[in-house]
Amino acid sequence: MRCATAAQAAILYGAVGIEAALPTVTAVGNKFFTSEGNQFFIKGIAYQLQPDDPLIDTDQCNRDAKLMKSLGANVIRIYHADPDADHGGCMSAFAGVGVYTLIDLDTFNTQILPNNPQWNRTQYDTFAKVMDAFIQYDNVLGFFIGNEVILQKNQSEAAPFVKAAAHDMKAYRDSKGYRKVPIGYSAADIKELRPMLQDYLTCGGNESEIVDFFALNSYSWCDPSDYETSDYEKLQEQAENFPVPIFFSETGCNKPGPRLFEDQSAIFSDPMLSTWSGSIVYEWIQEQNDYGLVSYGEEVAATVTSGDVFDGFTRKGTPTPVSPDFENLKSQWATLSPTGVASSDYTPSVSTRDCPASSSGWLVDGNVRLPTLGETSATASATGDSDENGSSGVREIVRARTRLVGVLMFFMFWL
Repeated sequence: MRCATAAQAAILYGAVGIEAALPTVTAVGNKFFTSEGNQFFIKGIAYQLQPDDPLIDTDQCNRDAKLMKSLGANVIRIYHADPDADHGGCMSAFAGVGVYTLIDLDTFNTQILPNNPQWNRTQYDTFAKVMDAFIQYDNVLGFFIGNEVILQKNQSEAAPFVKAAAHDMKAYRDSKGYRKVPIGYSAADIKELRPMLQDYLTCGGNESEIVDFFALNSYSWCDPSDYETSDYEKLQEQAENFPVPIFFSETGCNKPGPRLFEDQSAIFSDPMLSTWSGSIVYEWIQEQNDYGLVSYGEEVAATVTSGDVFDGFTRKGTPTPVSPDFENLKSQWATLSPTGVASSDYTPSVSTRDCPASSSGWLVDGNVRLPTLGETSATASATGDSDENGSSGVREIVRARTRLVGVLMFFMFWL
């Protein structure tokens, strides 16, 4: 892939961290392409050493970037970043080894809440500020406007607010004349919600209102498993002919362990290869959840507090691979080098999806009006205008929930 050339260039210049010119990546139809015309597949790692921002310590980024290069990663996901910090050193370090970044735009105080959804000026301004801070870097692959906002059936009324955030951030990006960095959403893999949510965020026929990509946090493949047992077959079936790129934004079940990462072979081969754009493995650093690929020292007491220790784990120093997980993933990725299709040979042929109707597992009825800036679920439902299909906008969400409360109570009791 073209990323390898950038990494080789960094070596020729004698140092990781000297920014190499990486081709930018954009979304076309349901695929990612580099500015050089090559299809781009994600081999990613969730990377959040420090809760507030892992991209401010240039020396640490250089150490981690070198090891990521040997692992075969080409993308990292950043869940939180401080827009006021200086990220130049870290972004250069990762660019130097051919690693792109996916940045979450929300902060701990501005995420869209599932039970009291709103999309307000404070959220908008903060999201925009994070975009402003990172848009200058060629190795920014995309932005997330939310992560697992919806986890339960009765939280699906938050979906229009997620979609409104995507619409407004795309409009902001375009109004500023920025390059069209894709803007999307990272969803929890909830069987009763995922099919409707991925359809809703890409439905309605208006490209300005849909996400540029849809990503899924899924841990259904727990080794030993296979394509059918893991439900990947079902994921593939529901993602065929998807209108935008779809990929795994978290994966890597660690039960019972050790992790073999055999799901990577399925993701990067047919039939999934023609539909999915890769995966991000959770996660880089070893923490209490035991998902780490590297550690920076032994676990210490949670009462220990210092600049380098958080929640009982040191988060700075020489990264040491966790065995055998690190080598297992490295071995898997070494055998998987998809080339895909050239952009010159690709013509998008799929359209936006149909908007799902309300059901026992989904409370948004059709192509509802998107909330405007400053609306909450209550004000949106009170002022919803009828759309072209006769829906009463976001008001219909509340009506649907009322109509279905009996069904939901029965269903939950049955479960």
